[in-house]
Amino acid sequence: MLDKDRRASLISSCSKTITQYKFDLMASNLDVIQSTRYGHEESLQNLQNQLSESNANDLLKQAIEDRRQAMTNRSADGIKPTKKRSHRRRRRRSEISIYKQITASTPFIQVDLKLTSAQMSMSMNGFKYVVPYQSQCSPKPIERILTDQYENTSFIVKNCLQDHRMSINNERSEMIFAQLRYVFKGLKSHKVPKKLTKRAQKEYQVVRSIRRLLRQRPDIVVRRTDKNKVFYIGKAADFDRKAEEFMLKTEAYAEITSGICPLAENLKSVKVLLDYLLKKKALTRQLYNQLCPKEGQLELGHFHGLPKPHKPGTPIRPIIASMHAPATLISKFLNDLLAPVYLQVTRDYTLINDIDVVRRLEEYAANGYITPTTKFITIDVENLYTMIPRQGALCALARFCMKHSKQGKIGTLALDHIMKMARLILDTNCFAYNNKYYRQIRGGAMGSAFTQVLANIYMFEWEQDLIEHQQLHHGMYGRYIDDIFMTTDQSIEEINIELEKANNKDINIKISTSINTSVHFLDVTVSNESGHLRTSIYHKPTTEPYVLPYTSDHPRHIYRNIPYAALLRAARICSTVEDFHSECIRTDMSLLLNKYPPRFITEQFQRFFQLNDAISISSQLNKDAYQRLHQTSLHQSTRREKKLNIMMYNPIENPLVLQPKVWNKEVMYPRYLFDSSITKVYSNQFYNWWKHYYAFPTSPLQQVKVILVTTTNPTLDQFFIHKKPPRTILRK
Repeated sequence: MLDKDRRASLISSCSKTITQYKFDLMASNLDVIQSTRYGHEESLQNLQNQLSESNANDLLKQAIEDRRQAMTNRSADGIKPTKKRSHRRRRRRSEISIYKQITASTPFIQVDLKLTSAQMSMSMNGFKYVVPYQSQCSPKPIERILTDQYENTSFIVKNCLQDHRMSINNERSEMIFAQLRYVFKGLKSHKVPKKLTKRAQKEYQVVRSIRRLLRQRPDIVVRRTDKNKVFYIGKAADFDRKAEEFMLKTEAYAEITSGICPLAENLKSVKVLLDYLLKKKALTRQLYNQLCPKEGQLELGHFHGLPKPHKPGTPIRPIIASMHAPATLISKFLNDLLAPVYLQVTRDYTLINDIDVVRRLEEYAANGYITPTTKFITIDVENLYTMIPRQGALCALARFCMKHSKQGKIGTLALDHIMKMARLILDTNCFAYNNKYYRQIRGGAMGSAFTQVLANIYMFEWEQDLIEHQQLHHGMYGRYIDDIFMTTDQSIEEINIELEKANNKDINIKISTSINTSVHFLDVTVSNESGHLRTSIYHKPTTEPYVLPYTSDHPRHIYRNIPYAALLRAARICSTVEDFHSECIRTDMSLLLNKYPPRFITEQFQRFFQLNDAISISSQLNKDAYQRLHQTSLHQSTRREKKLNIMMYNPIENPLVLQPKVWNKEVMYPRYLFDSSITKVYSNQFYNWWKHYYAFPTSPLQQVKVILVTTTNPTLDQFFIHKKPPRTILRK
């Protein structure tokens, strides 16, 4: 007999498997219909061209054109009803069992929770979902909310005016800011449709009912899933057991048996080191003040795990949340100091993201290195962050800094200063878990910024033999943290010998490997098709067609960006127009399942093709036009790559992190809370106010760029997930 929890877990697992299968099947069918349509159009176009060359009469040409249009419409009719049916199904969702329909996502449920249909639907919205009109349900009066908004905005605007030596205390200024106050007060009278108000109130009631249910069940926990955007609901006892198993397996943590919170001791160590660095003039007073912990916000880190449902047994990824720990600012500083140096030294062997993988592979193929016998190798390093030895990592760091410094310094920091900071970060890796205190004695904390660069430097020494082997055999080598990608033309037996050597080189580094002509690496499927490279987007079996639901209370520009970003990513990664069109279909379906209106989707797709001068690709399999789009988009630097390029400019002699930050007075960033019940029209009103009173044609403020920054109301994540211990434990 299965117990209730096991039965609930099996139902959830089967539901997700069936839903994903249905989605993939629908996407495949639509892909076939679309391909058939394009094939008909291409055949008829070729026939029409031949007739034009043979001077056929106009009547025959018109007949062929009519036939082409009829075939196109018939193919399109196979797609349109699918969209319409999907739109109609959403209206009947409350009437259908939650497990009998195709949905964008469902939570991983491992306990018998007995959620109602409304509660399940709410949990399917994902942890980023914002219930609309929360200001209407808030215990805080709307007048107070709007007054706070006015105070925050006016403070930022007045600072901008003072930066430009303009008065903020004269009679004119008082009148102008009175107008701004009036703008905020007027938001209260913004009319909200009754239908939307009713929906918002109902959703808020559902959220409150789920919170009550969770409070009544202290035996369960709600977490985000690792590398996914859905909720995981499981037994608290299972999480505790997996955490203890991980601690025993890695032997990376030691309990502080005294039971005394190490926060005060860690704070003292941080202050002593910062005072020493200031005295030695390694830090400026400004930087010293930036790195000093803010004592009013100080807390010890706490341990929690992110479940990995895509792996057998659902292991956890250990995270030490230490945002307000004493050494957190130093950890971020040291990472920002060393990461650009590391990246500059290892750029030829470091992969930044999946787009970088495709760029490297296409360059490798263009140089003629991919043959029909070329195989791809993927390597995964097990528990990298927690398995690197502390002393070995520090020695590797010292050797790296000594070799890649100028006169023993990186910027103003000597090797000794860097090593003192590194030791301090590792020494203060302490956290609370289950009313006990622990210290990490091996590896680095998952969640600490410095851990990544330390692990990368340690791995850089380990991988030298593999890099030399690949260079000798004209093979590609690249690593993204703990994931390695290689190519080889050697036999499997020969390359396995090298991989076995690598696995035995360091007892702390254990690897698992996969060799094939088609592999999955990061989010890319890489295939060798008889000597021709093919890349496409890889969708993990547990990946669901989830994006931020259209009904979430977010600024509208976010919803416009989601389709554009998805299509741009597909254009960058997919090497063939056929794979790109398949991704377009998956994106279209995902958006529909997440309640995006069909008309909105069509408009955003057209916007992408128009902005990228690729209209012909939207209606036919134009391989030449797609290759132009693919190459252009692939070689555009991403935002992160642009930032890294700036950081890598002279990182040894003049690191960016040591340069004083210059505030750009020509840009203003007013912040406001987005709530569609009161601030939906605020942005236009604010811009009009600013242009009328300050940015008029002859004003010196006309050149100031205004960028409104929005914050949102609490998400479902904040309502449902509670992993932080009581503050009294973190601040004893």
